[in-house]
Amino acid sequence: MERLRAGEGILRRKPIEHIEDTEVHEGVRLDRSLGLWQLTAIGVGGIIGAGIFTLAGTVANGTAGPAVLVSFLIAGVASACAALSYAEFAGLIPKAGSAYTYGYAVLGEFAGWFIGWDLLLEYTAIVAVVAIGISGYFGFLVQEMGAKLPHWMLGAPGTGDGHRVDLFAVILCLLIAWLLNLGIRSAARFETLVVALKVLVVLMVIGVGVFHIDTANYHPFFPYGVGGAFTGAATVFFAVFGYDAMSTAAEESRDAQRHMPKAIIYSLVISMVLYVAACLVLTGMQNYRHIDPKSGFSTAFKSVGLDRLADVIAVGAIIGILTVMFTFMLGVTRVWFSMSRDGLLPSWFAKTHPTRHVPTRVTWIVGVASAAIAGFVPIGSAAELTNIGILLAFVVVCTAVIVLRYRRPELPRTFRTPWMPVVPALGVVFSIWLITFLMWETWVRFAVWFVIGCAVYFGYSYKRSALAGRQPAE
Repeated sequence: MERLRAGEGILRRKPIEHIEDTEVHEGVRLDRSLGLWQLTAIGVGGIIGAGIFTLAGTVANGTAGPAVLVSFLIAGVASACAALSYAEFAGLIPKAGSAYTYGYAVLGEFAGWFIGWDLLLEYTAIVAVVAIGISGYFGFLVQEMGAKLPHWMLGAPGTGDGHRVDLFAVILCLLIAWLLNLGIRSAARFETLVVALKVLVVLMVIGVGVFHIDTANYHPFFPYGVGGAFTGAATVFFAVFGYDAMSTAAEESRDAQRHMPKAIIYSLVISMVLYVAACLVLTGMQNYRHIDPKSGFSTAFKSVGLDRLADVIAVGAIIGILTVMFTFMLGVTRVWFSMSRDGLLPSWFAKTHPTRHVPTRVTWIVGVASAAIAGFVPIGSAAELTNIGILLAFVVVCTAVIVLRYRRPELPRTFRTPWMPVVPALGVVFSIWLITFLMWETWVRFAVWFVIGCAVYFGYSYKRSALAGRQPAE
């Protein structure tokens, strides 16, 4: 039996030199069909969406005021430090799984399990949160057309009179699962087209809105204090890290070592430029106190007499936010696939479709799970499941890139994180700092999920791992 470079027990590591040769048996193979701009579109699709069309208005109205711009900049800087670390790993370890795979290879099996298990919940919750967010714009359109829908289908229990289920959100989650099951090539074409439409809508919003800015709306710039901008940064953070979910598709890239680092950086830069411009327009068009938390841009344009354009924006928001759901559902299914292929979860989940080569089983499970959350859990409670796991994943990736740079400096890297170790260290500091702004309920939910994960790992994964029983290198 091949002697692998690995630690013992929970510290055993997946050997980097052999990661490219991991199981490619029939039934667990993914197709390599994504090019640079398809990957970039998936990244932009994951970043731009709820952040502009929903969170910008929510944070401006109740947390930061016009300083929502500062909130996005803080979150963007923190995210950029992590993005550069992801870019180095994406070129070095071009396999499915993203932070899970990177942590497994550098920090050991339990660290990899910890992040992978966490991302299963985080990504699924993000899909649900985004689906719920789309419903706000859908309701706006329905009202504009003069039609009314039954109250029972317009929201989760407890969110309004007569609400029983957010039916539209449920349908969206199942629709995205169906789309992903068509195959990565077809799904990526759809994603690229929709992302292009979304960017055009955002550019239209900026281009038209800039002529309706009233600079008096920028005063006071920090109505909730500087602390409000920092709190807002923790809230909007999950809107600026779609590239990490995109990196889970590395195994489906035609040239991952060259394309993945570029796609990560391109997608973040494009998105942050659009975020900053959009925030300036939104808070300049309408006083922050009057911005609608659910459909900010539509109501802002309506407030200046551009009703028709408001309708177009609402349609664009619905289409655009769909791409966020696509990216994160893609991410959770690829993490689940990787963990199952490594033996940490039952191999049944790692089976792929015989012709489309996508993990059909886990995709439908995630689709149903996200639909259940979106349909029956209020958006506030669902959102509390999202941020902490991603921030911890950033801590792991930024720490791992420093460790590996000094442990294995000779490894060929197609991209190298600049200013090592300062940049990844800042990523760690920013992430931990943003974690401190999260509510205690978030920590409770995270702790419960972590305890369940430990029970699964020590009860099943530790003994069933593909590395279990293999002899470590001398």
